[in-house]
Amino acid sequence: MTEKTTFSDVDYTSHKENTKETTIHDEAPQRQASVALNIVDNPLRRTNKEQTVLDARTFAESHGMADDAALFGRAALVARDPERFESIPDLTEEERAALIYERDHKWHGPKMLWYSIGLCAIGAATQGWDQTGSNGANLSFPEEFGINKTAGDEWLVGLINSIIFLTAGLIGAFIVDPLNKYLGRRGEIFLTAACLTATPIGSGFAQSWQGLFAARFIMGIGIGAKNATVPIYSAEMAPARIRGALVMFWQLWVVIGIFLGFCANVIVKDVPRIAWRLQLGSAFIPSFILMCGIFFCPESPRWLMKHGKIAQGFKSMAALRAHPIIGARDYYYSYIIYEEELKVASGSTYFTRLRDCFTVPRIRRANYGASTVMIAQQMCGINIISFYSSTIFTQAKYTNDQALYASLGYGAIQVIFTIPTLFLIDTKGRRTLSAGLSLLQPDTKSPSERVGPVILFVYLFTICYSLGEGPVAFQYSAEVFPTIQREQGMAWAVCINNTFAGILSLTFPRMSHVMTQTGAFGFYAALNLIAWFMIFAFVRETKQLTLEEIDQVFSVPTKTFLNYELTTWLPWFIKRHLLFQKSTPKPAPIIEKASWHDQDVTPTA
Repeated sequence: MTEKTTFSDVDYTSHKENTKETTIHDEAPQRQASVALNIVDNPLRRTNKEQTVLDARTFAESHGMADDAALFGRAALVARDPERFESIPDLTEEERAALIYERDHKWHGPKMLWYSIGLCAIGAATQGWDQTGSNGANLSFPEEFGINKTAGDEWLVGLINSIIFLTAGLIGAFIVDPLNKYLGRRGEIFLTAACLTATPIGSGFAQSWQGLFAARFIMGIGIGAKNATVPIYSAEMAPARIRGALVMFWQLWVVIGIFLGFCANVIVKDVPRIAWRLQLGSAFIPSFILMCGIFFCPESPRWLMKHGKIAQGFKSMAALRAHPIIGARDYYYSYIIYEEELKVASGSTYFTRLRDCFTVPRIRRANYGASTVMIAQQMCGINIISFYSSTIFTQAKYTNDQALYASLGYGAIQVIFTIPTLFLIDTKGRRTLSAGLSLLQPDTKSPSERVGPVILFVYLFTICYSLGEGPVAFQYSAEVFPTIQREQGMAWAVCINNTFAGILSLTFPRMSHVMTQTGAFGFYAALNLIAWFMIFAFVRETKQLTLEEIDQVFSVPTKTFLNYELTTWLPWFIKRHLLFQKSTPKPAPIIEKASWHDQDVTPTA
């Protein structure tokens, strides 16, 4: 039972609820009806108000929350019609004030919400810091271990760099489900943070390339498991209207980690003999903070619900919301959707849920979208710069010091231009790989003539990436899968992202030698164009929808979605943005919320 909280003059923050994503597959008749009407269905509107209140009170009483039965009854009415809560007479003045404040103050939230999201974001810095630690270390460790002489050595250096991503995608991502099942979200994050605290230190003490390879092999498993859980944990805690921005802290802290890693590279660059060891070992810092701080966070309310700990789940949700009425609204709506998911997925196992990601139409469409944004992040070639910028700059006739400082600027650019996406996260788009143009300078140019153009185009590309594809991938993938398949779906998406990051890191040293850097960047420019068309075809908008409402978006068949994109949205875009016909009316979205319509959907007595 939750403790009643006293609230002062503060009003509360606007938002439609955070809730859990619905998984009622295409077979559910109620959903078929709502999709036919082109609206997002709120299942609470299938019954009348009296029955809704009765069901909510029964839910509370049957799960050890009898003291909160009346609260859940009122919360159910708010969840049933969230846009018109002010007309609900049962609400107390304090509850109505809290809901009004929530609506009018989008970014308000309790300290525990911000602490939990912020701590998870710090964990993301581990990956960014490690990328840049190895980036700087690439200038030294091949010579230290005598693997800088032959073509085979180029593959070996690529393998040492790429192994963390290959094991992250092929091993770490797929142990997420059992780790989450037995340890919970927090326990899994603690375990992986401990792994990612120890392995960078082990990398710094490696005495051979085999030892360095082994440490990075284990590190990759921890990275994959962490990457597949932390965004889910963040998405399950965050309110819908700011979920994209809050989960986006993941990408922001990845690039902050990249920047801090470059800072460390510059700070220790003049330390004789062991600079590369310090560059690799310093990546333990953010993981250590995550490991120490995670158990001060509440467990995911949706994980607790999924494992039958209903009352504990409500306590967790209440700690993450500014008022009990908001927490009860979000939690009860999540429970209703979860119950419907169970009707479809009852008796499923790990492997059947993984299979459903490819066979159930609604989940398969989400998988298409998540896989597309994940692979597109690698196809554009941005991580070539993250992994090898110091090497790229030295091959472009920079000195080692110039290369490290230029890389530091690259990290700073990523941080600065990722921040606006906290407010623009629902803008999707792709950019051309303009960085490739930076390498088209003739080799006859002097080093001083090459420095400016190379930095200019690398930085321009980084700006475009940071405002476009960069921030979307993990945030989008964490929210599009139903709760039942969320671990499996996110595991597959992380597998795609990290495996292709590994391939990128493995092949670039040899590719740049055989094709030259101009040819290598031109190759990724072509892949970037292909990625743009893939995003147009498979990535659907999830702007300001609850995790439950996203289920309805992916219930629209792919053929119908593509027809809408080609015959409705694209003509409007061309007229409005290319032909500057500002009077052209914006077309209705392919799917609308039921609350936008005055009538209830399939009401019953």
